[in-house]
Order: sequence, then structure tokens, then C-alpha cells
Amino acid sequence: MENPKIKNRFVYFYRLQIFKIFYVLISQNTVDTVFETARVEEVIGDFVNLKRAGSNFKGLSPFSDERSPSFMVSPAKGIWKDFSTGKGGNSVKFLMEHSQFTYPEAIRYLARKYNIEIEETEQTDAEKAMTDVRESMYLVSEFAKEYFNNTLLNSEEGKAIGLSYFKERGFTNETIKKFSLGYSPETWDAFTKEALGKGYKLEFLESTGLTIAREDRPFDRFKGRVMFPIESMSGRVLGFGGRILTNDKKAAKYLNSPESDIYHKSKVLYGIFQAKQAIAKQNNCYLVEGYTDVIQFNQAGIENVVASSGTALTPDQIRLVNRLTRNITVLFDGDAAGLRASVRGIDLILEEGMNVRVCAFPDGEDPDSFARKNSHDELVAYLEENSKDFIQFKASLLMKDAKNDPIKKADLIRDMVASISKIPDRIQREVYIQECARIMDISEQVLTSTLAQLIQKDLVEAGKRQKQEQKPFEVHRNQNQKNSGYSGGDPEDPRNGPPEDYPGESGYAAESTEKVDILYRLERKVIEILLLYGDKTEEFEDVLLKNNDEGEVVMVSEKRQYKVFQRIYLSLQEDEVELSNNLFRDIYTDLIGFYNQTEKFNLEQYLMRLQPDFAQEVTDILMEDERLTLHDWEGQNIFSKMKHETIAQYVSETIMSMRWFLVDKIIEELKSSIQPDNSDNTELLSMVVDYSKLVNSFSKKLGRVMSRYH
Repeated sequence: MENPKIKNRFVYFYRLQIFKIFYVLISQNTVDTVFETARVEEVIGDFVNLKRAGSNFKGLSPFSDERSPSFMVSPAKGIWKDFSTGKGGNSVKFLMEHSQFTYPEAIRYLARKYNIEIEETEQTDAEKAMTDVRESMYLVSEFAKEYFNNTLLNSEEGKAIGLSYFKERGFTNETIKKFSLGYSPETWDAFTKEALGKGYKLEFLESTGLTIAREDRPFDRFKGRVMFPIESMSGRVLGFGGRILTNDKKAAKYLNSPESDIYHKSKVLYGIFQAKQAIAKQNNCYLVEGYTDVIQFNQAGIENVVASSGTALTPDQIRLVNRLTRNITVLFDGDAAGLRASVRGIDLILEEGMNVRVCAFPDGEDPDSFARKNSHDELVAYLEENSKDFIQFKASLLMKDAKNDPIKKADLIRDMVASISKIPDRIQREVYIQECARIMDISEQVLTSTLAQLIQKDLVEAGKRQKQEQKPFEVHRNQNQKNSGYSGGDPEDPRNGPPEDYPGESGYAAESTEKVDILYRLERKVIEILLLYGDKTEEFEDVLLKNNDEGEVVMVSEKRQYKVFQRIYLSLQEDEVELSNNLFRDIYTDLIGFYNQTEKFNLEQYLMRLQPDFAQEVTDILMEDERLTLHDWEGQNIFSKMKHETIAQYVSETIMSMRWFLVDKIIEELKSSIQPDNSDNTELLSMVVDYSKLVNSFSKKLGRVMSRYH
């Protein structure tokens, strides 16, 4: 058997060229070990809240804004598929898509996750030159994090000023290490000089905002500040927050990195990297405002907490949490003015279909100070006892102003109903209306009527916006049609599937309002069969020519065992058929070659060796059936026919359907050659009759009428 490690060296080199940015060359042995060890559901589970769906897992897409799960992970196949965007692949591809990792970065991340030692060699100058702009910005940011942390812990100035400040806040050495806290020296260009001396380019120091470039001399943006690295969900350094320690009234207390190609403050949450596993495990996320709020809570033993970093809460930030849990508890300072300002973010959370609770701390306290003054048990008890439903919270907060003023009370009720109108789920809205009626002592019917008016108003406004954005009417072919083979109804609902007489899994459809590429579907099914069942041994029926007792040549059916890939190969060779789709043809050739070279087909090993366009198509094909499990059809007593129960029949029907299609195509070409006024059409007509008989024989074997509709 050919050693897959030797065989994969060419593919490894290809990946180096495609993804461009190996800072060092990672050995093939390390790459193989990573692929063998990494479990796709564990890797993706760090970023997406996955729930079991049969033998698979499902969750909300991390690549689009959705409320119904369309993201599927198959541990058995070692791959994932996002049906909302069409993306898919293995664990490495997920890291590249989700966290913008390069291929080597993804390998390094997985190696760290699974404690795999990385074998590597130093990078060359030519390889350094291949580093792209974004990657250079990430590298500079990572260097800055290490520099600031080292300065804090090991320089005299850092220890005297920065470390003393953190110790005064009660931060332990473990906490400082966990959040990679740092210190930027008071000297104007200390960091910039160090970075330039290490070979980092000024253009990337400037584009990340770490350095401000002036004509005379560049200087440090964060000089004299304690530093808080801001990391993505995957742990990449995106930017920094710096707090000044002097009483300089001209300088901002907190200073953040400017917007850049890698840092968008409206799309990040401070502490999400450290909190993601705890959020998923606890099924709740505490949302605070500042860096130190997050850090103090972590030190107190409550790790499922993130911060909006002083910015107004945005939909993108909420969606980050929504990947991990549907439950958010918003923690507010005791300051009344701050409460009213912050409560506006609740409606945004409700719009995303999430469950919101609110907890306010006593006057003069914030999450940071309260966590410092109380033990873990006391903090947990306070949060449990004082977390209120958002309706109760709004009522208790705003009723203080309304008191006995009927007008203010009416405005308060409208405000509460407006919040309820943001909730997508109708049942939840109904429950909250009942609760609001009870709290505010008002008729439930009045609230329901007001709610209906608000919803209708939102629908009208949404319709106007859609009409303004709508282009002149055009007819487009549904892109999913290429993958579904039929039109009409929900393509994800098996009850709206292809009609029974459509040649394919259990028959392919006969009529459609649109032209459907049957050959594309058939060729795609050939690839699917090879991927799923190619190495299985099945019993097939062969038709042989034999002499009977009277010496006549007759057709006799015999059952013989073949590997599925052998049966398909022999059938296509017998018909002298070559797949017409270029990509399918290349994948077919590659698959047949792989089966012939290996004793046992390993799907993960096969996927690992594929170039990107092959890998994407193969993933799409493999995960097509998993779409059904997203909707729990079996739980609704709707069952789809499983191909592996009748593999031989499935293979035979697919090949027979392909033969029918090709023969039918020949018949149409012959018919088009017949001249109406020419009497010399005998041979053509005879051929049409013969081929039509062949189509009829296909129909008998398939047990249904074969109808043209391509």
C-alpha cells in the first residue's frame, strides 16, 4: 500500500503556494498527526453552540445572520457544511473561513489545542516576502502583546507603574497571564523602536494603530498606558485598549486601537476568547461594559462574561454571543443615568431572538468593584437573586419617574410594548404581554391591540424599504435548482421532493416549469456514490450471453460481487462514457485512482489530500443528505429513503438513468436529422425505433415509465 505521507507531499507543497504564508515550514508528519487527532465537532464547538442531531451536530451559522440552524457538523465524515452560505470543509477549513487563519496558522492552532509538538524549519527570505498585509498586521499585533506583557513583568518601569496598578486592582499573576495584560513605556517611541529593530515594517505598525507616523519621527500611540489586548473568538490579537495612569486632563482615560483591516470595534467583544467555553457550558452570557469588569469576574470564578468595551451594543456583537448561547444577562452599574442609557441595547438583543435578563448593582457599585468586595458564592447568589426579566426591570426602573403621572405611565407602557414587539417568537410575545398587563395593571386586550399596530407599522416600513431596494422585475433560475433537481415548494422539505418518475435516487422527476440539468445531477450522484460507498462490496446482476442446451445464444442474468467503485468504472467503460462536467470528471478520475492505490478508503485521508476546489465540491456532495436532519423530519414521522439500505439498487438505477439520458439524447439528435420531404429516412427511423426499444427496456428494469424532460 502506498504511504499516504509520501503521497501527500505534493499536496502539502501545493497548499504552501496557495495559502502563501508559512512563517516556518511545518513538517508533513506534524500535519498528518494534526489531521488524525483533531475532532471536527470539538474544534467547531469552541466557536459555535452545537446540539446533537442524530449522529451529527447542528447549530446557527457563524457566517450569516439566522435564527434557524443551517450549520451541520458530521463527526463520522470529519466535515461541516453551512447550508446558508454554501461553505464547508474539514476542521482546518473552518478555522480558515471563520477566523481568517492561513493554512499553517490553522495547523498551529490545532497543534496547540491537542498538545501536538510542531516540527519545523526556519523560514527563508522568500517565504517572508509572501506574507500578506492582513497577516503582517496580525503578526505585529501578536508581537505587541508579547512586548507589552514582557515590559509589564520584567522592566523596572513596568513593574513600578503598570504591575503596581494591576495589583492595586487585585489582579493575580494568573489573571494577568490569562488576559496577557501589559504596559507601554512612557518613552515616546519605546515600542516602535523595538518593533522596527525586530524587522517589523513601519507601514504595518501604522496600519494597526500601534504607531502614529509623523514626518519627523514616528511615536507610540499607547505610551504610558496599561494595556488590554483585544482578541477574537479564536484568540487572534485584533487591537488594544490602553488606560492612562496619570491625571492628564487632556488625555483620554481609555484609548482604543483605531479601526483597521483586522479590528472593527462594533464586531468584537472583549473577553470572548476566554469566555466562549464557559458561555456554552453555562448556557448564559453576562454582558458588562469595561475591561476590568470582565477580568474581576473571571478572577472571582465567573468566566462566562464579555464586555462591549465602552461602545454602544451592536447587532454584530450580539450575534457573537448568539453562536454560543441564546441567553444574555446584562449587568448594569448602579448609576441611574447609566441604566437608562444602557437599557436601549435590550431591544437589539430581543430583535436577535435572544432571551434577556437584567441585573443592576447597588448605587455606587459596578461589576468590577462589587466582584472585588464579595466572595464567589456571594457574587453568584446576588446575580441569581437580582437578575430580572427585562419587562420587570423596565417597569421597576421607569415607574420611578412615572409615579402618579398618567401621561408618563402611558409612555412607559408604550415603551414596554415596543420592546415586546421586537421579539420574533409569537408565543414569547404573548407571554410578555400577559406579564406586562399584570405588572402595569392594564387590560391585556389593549396591549395586544397596541402590539398589533406596532408590528403592522414595522411590516409596512420594511415593505417600503424592500420596494425601494428592489430592482426591476427579472426572472432568474434558482441557483439551488442545480443541486435539487426540481422546482416548487421548500427544497429542504422532503414532502416537496421530486416526483416519483424522475430518474435518480428512487426515480427522477418528469416535468418541471424550468429546464433541469439531468446529466449534472446524475454525474453528481456518481461522485456521491463513490465517496459514500465506493469501497463496499455489493451483489450486482450481470446480463451474460450464453449457449443454451439447444446451442442457441441467449441472455442470462447472473449475480456477481463487485466493489462499488469497480462496478461504476466497468459500467462507464462499457458504455464508453466520460463525465461531461469538468470538475466531476477530474474528481472521478482522482477517486478511481485513489481506490486502486489504497487497500481501505479513508474519507478524512482523502479529503486531506485534495486541492481546494475539489475539497469544496466533495464536501458539498457529502453533506447534502445532512440537510434533512436539520429539520428533524423523522421526529415528525417523515422518513427519507436511506441509500445504504439498497446500495446495489441505487448504483444500478443511477447508471441505468444515465444510460437512458444518453440514449434519449441520441434519439433526439436522430429525430432532428430526419427530413420531412425526404423519403430516404428509413435507416434513421429504424435507428430511432431500436433506441426507443432500448429506452423501454430501461423502463422495465427500473419499474417506471421514462419520460423526456431535459
